[in-house]
Amino acid sequence: MSTSQSKMVTVSSKGWVVIPSPLRKKIGLKPGMKMMVTESEGKIVLTPQEGDPVDRCYGKLAGGESLSAALLEERTQERRREKTKVYSR
Repeated sequence: MSTSQSKMVTVSSKGWVVIPSPLRKKIGLKPGMKMMVTESEGKIVLTPQEGDPVDRCYGKLAGGESLSAALLEERTQERRREKTKVYSR
């Protein structure tokens, strides 16, 4: 059974509203999360949205071997082998 919490907030001149910390913690809101804003029967409803799956994967492969560096090293070795073949003839 969920309990409802109510807090009075003020709308700024820019239309900003601060969601009180206890409510943010209760529903797991984090900075940068997207919210769907809808109007229903004269009420504003904010619904947290799952993040973009591509954005959630961003950085998952960071810290591994650099494929660019590996490719450059391979090309360098290939050039050395080719120079060796040319000079050894």
